[in-house]
Amino acid sequence: MTMRREAFLTHVQERGEYETVEEADRAARVVLALLGAHLVGSVRAELAARLPETYALILLNPLQATEPLSPERFIRATAAWIEGATEKTALWDIGAVLSAVTAAAGDVLVRQILLQLPPGYDLLFGHPQPL
Repeated sequence: MTMRREAFLTHVQERGEYETVEEADRAARVVLALLGAHLVGSVRAELAARLPETYALILLNPLQATEPLSPERFIRATAAWIEGATEKTALWDIGAVLSAVTAAAGDVLVRQILLQLPPGYDLLFGHPQPL
């Protein structure tokens, strides 16, 4: 089931403690554009189907990644795309957006997403993998 835009943004805004919906929207757009570059096939399509249309389109038409970004480089790339961001604030933005993605996707799909990502993304999603 698709999460409504308002519910998705409210989740991001509350988790990120943003003062405005615009700040939450900006973080969501950047993080999903970068995430979309790392996902392929049915996993990306299934996640897109669960996101509000605006964000589904961003996920399906991502920034082109020449290589998979490690979690550290994903954080740096996010900071570079958000005006005035630092790596610390970018990590906060990523956590806010990915918690909303997790809420929309559910645990089974999140596990499939993590299989397509380099090691360490489980921490960004707030789902540390058991050893």
